[in-house]
Amino acid sequence: MITYHLLNGDCLAEQLRQTNINQDFIICRECLIVGSVAADTLDVFWNVRAQFIANTYQESTEKYFNKTVHELNKLNNLPEHSEICLWFENDLFCQVNMWFVLSLLSKHPTFKVFRVFPVIANKADIWKGFTQSTTETLEQAYHSKIQFSNDDINLGKNLWSAYQNNDLDKLITLAKTPSDCFDYLEEVCQAHSDRFPLDQSLGRPEKVVQEILDTQSRDFPIVFTEFVKREGIYGFGDIQIKSMYDRLIQ
Repeated sequence: MITYHLLNGDCLAEQLRQTNINQDFIICRECLIVGSVAADTLDVFWNVRAQFIANTYQESTEKYFNKTVHELNKLNNLPEHSEICLWFENDLFCQVNMWFVLSLLSKHPTFKVFRVFPVIANKADIWKGFTQSTTETLEQAYHSKIQFSNDDINLGKNLWSAYQNNDLDKLITLAKTPSDCFDYLEEVCQAHSDRFPLDQSLGRPEKVVQEILDTQSRDFPIVFTEFVKREGIYGFGDIQIKSMYDRLIQ
């Protein structure tokens, strides 16, 4: 049986190249936590995302299809009964990407799918994921992987469907489903719901950025560092936080 590693980004691939783990990598290069994801078919979905990436990050649609779509389409060409290890972190950014990947994998029932969790020694670092991993802890994480049952895969697929359709009530309900393959699921789904308050005021992330601007600093590097310290649960990178910063600082 061949083992493939589906990774949450290129940085993790560089880390894993220093280990004794086999190097059959498929890399998820998406940020589904931002932008439209609404689509009736996968082909439409890819076009929606390509247009969003092009408009937001000035990256050509051709490059998106070559770097992102082509990479994830590799799943369709893997041998039956392949072992797929999902290396995703616990924050919302990674979880949403993983839900989407599980919706793709649900179409391949012969695959054996595993979750590889980051090894976190200090609970204060739960949202830092694999960034602080060493060669030893990466190998430890791999050898501690947990297999997804059919129910677990269906949970991921249903989480993606609720997220894609912006059904926050369903997302919160699904988050209560017990599963060893999803850590901090209730907290993460609540954090997503908090982005969209019913009174249409600022969402939780924007409120935190605004508070930092009002009480600490208007210097973006400081705002970024403080936001990550307070709200690492979102997994936002500098691009996502800068977008909020630019809207609020005016």
